[in-house]
Amino acid sequence: MPVGNNATRTDASYQYDVYPLEREGIALHLDCMRLKESDPEKSILLIHGVTYSSHEFDIDYRDYSLVRRLARERYAVWRLDIAGFGQSGQVENGFLPDSDYAAEDINAAVEKVIRETGKEWIDILGWSWGTVTVGRFVANHPEHIRKVVLYAPILTGTGIIEIKESFHHNTREHAAEDFQKTEEGLFDHTFADPVFIELWCLSCWHYDGDFSPNGGRRDLCVDRSEMLFDPGKIRRPTLLICGNHDPYVDNELVSGCLDRLPAGSELVEFKGGSHMIFAEKPFYRDFQNRLLAFLSD
Repeated sequence: MPVGNNATRTDASYQYDVYPLEREGIALHLDCMRLKESDPEKSILLIHGVTYSSHEFDIDYRDYSLVRRLARERYAVWRLDIAGFGQSGQVENGFLPDSDYAAEDINAAVEKVIRETGKEWIDILGWSWGTVTVGRFVANHPEHIRKVVLYAPILTGTGIIEIKESFHHNTREHAAEDFQKTEEGLFDHTFADPVFIELWCLSCWHYDGDFSPNGGRRDLCVDRSEMLFDPGKIRRPTLLICGNHDPYVDNELVSGCLDRLPAGSELVEFKGGSHMIFAEKPFYRDFQNRLLAFLSD
């Protein structure tokens, strides 16, 4: 695989490259991690949710990092920050990068990966709002996609809330709000490692700063009867993976849409898991293993 011409760094095991990309005059941050001195045959693109960007997939603590686990399994692991998020260029109007706009950012990233690797196919994973953007992207641009992973799929609106401000004001409390809590409102350390929570919040502060675009949030905050994307238009084998304590996921609806997906699609539901199953102590290793089993099948 070629080395990106913008930035490269390595540690003992991994090589990290940044690949310059621009769409509609906005610089998009696209990076890749792989095992050092390897030439992976497989690529996967990870797509973040609303508010916080793709750094969340690589919290380098113990064996939690999804990026590093995939790299150890000989994947080239690509991550994209949608316009206005994380390390991508800023936008003047935070409503600009809505779900349809983000889907086209994803398409630009996939086309870039295909050019850089010379390979015809790539897998893709979307988390939270990323399932909406990936779902819309794959429906319109299936040509280079091999398998799809929808982690915590948000199929319908989360409830009508008027989003008046085009940017969301980020805080430490908001960054940590999806970790499970006790009845007393404290972090439940049965599910979340306190060191991981601290590193997560520090990463959000470092990469995402005080404000994030609200276009995606405005798309989500609509009536619960409104479909956000049509799973029936996804024409690639798809893994639906979620927790049954996720407040953003309608588990019954997710289970019901499995029959509308292509052959080879699967549903994995973690009993007791939340929106954060890929970072929860009882689940994260099994999450990684189930994901890899689906991709390698």
